[in-house]
Amino acid sequence: MTRLAYLGPPGTFSEEAALRYGPQAERLPLPSISAVAAAVATGMADAGVVPIENSLEGSVPETLDVLVHESELAICSELVLPIEHHLLVPPGLEASQVRVIYSHPQALAQCRRFIERCFPKAELVAALSTAAAVEEAMARQDAAAIGTRRAAQLYGAQVLAESIHDRRPNLTRFVVLAREDHPPTGRDKTSLAFTFATEDRPGLLVAALTEFASRRINLSKIESRPTGDRLGTYIFLVDVDGHRQEPELAEALEAVRRQCSFFRILGSYPKWQP
Repeated sequence: MTRLAYLGPPGTFSEEAALRYGPQAERLPLPSISAVAAAVATGMADAGVVPIENSLEGSVPETLDVLVHESELAICSELVLPIEHHLLVPPGLEASQVRVIYSHPQALAQCRRFIERCFPKAELVAALSTAAAVEEAMARQDAAAIGTRRAAQLYGAQVLAESIHDRRPNLTRFVVLAREDHPPTGRDKTSLAFTFATEDRPGLLVAALTEFASRRINLSKIESRPTGDRLGTYIFLVDVDGHRQEPELAEALEAVRRQCSFFRILGSYPKWQP
């Protein structure tokens, strides 16, 4: 049986993604994205499900940093889930009694407008996950948590307010990490990360991206993250259409590699299909 790690505890959106990806898998909840990656890297799990991007708040920095700096794992699959945030409280607690709101930082950010309007004086406390937030809130009589309906069921919480996220649709993209990426399917995408040498001159990024454009290879995403070496230096993260084994894309990737001081293919995998 496949062992599938995910950002736990049970009741998180990552668990829902894991259930959809591997409904028959043995699920292994872990306390952080880094822990999920470590479990896969050491063989404690066969694969791991982690969030990488939200339609409201953008990329998940911890996942990007794990992929770029902390592991040699590859992305082997992706899936997109609609996110529904609810305000959960211990049974009987009224809105006027809420002094603290717990949740994962991404969830707090996605519900910022609701919190500012309805609970402007509440203390906001970050938790490792939305499910952990519900568990912490249930231990108090003045706290609420932003979490899932499943978390409410698991921890005996009451839904005080439904669908409190700021905008709709609220979608989160999850990726599945493994020791190898996916074989070609004919409808794939490839993620990569690269940066240039310390020399900074006009046209470096354009030259790299032209390798794809000149071969009519579509870029579906590009963003940057600090390298962590010094201020003003960045790693570029790019998603392109196609599988790294396809001849034209392989040629483009090699041409980009030659221009870079750091280059890493994060994986080729099937595009998500709803």
